[in-house]
Amino acid sequence: MPNPKRRHSTRRTSNRRAHDFLSAAGLSECPNCHEKKLPHRACAKCGAYKGRSVLEVKEEK
Repeated sequence: MPNPKRRHSTRRTSNRRAHDFLSAAGLSECPNCHEKKLPHRACAKCGAYKGRSVLEVKEEK
């Protein structure tokens, strides 16, 4: 199997890796309590999904 004759420069390596970063998760707003939540999931704060309560949420003391 052939091997590279010379190593790649740091600029060439950095240019190749320029698109390897992680993107931020797209957050939406809960229509019930207006907290940020992941789309298509029940709200962790109030437990609502699509206008109805689907989770029982424990109250903080």
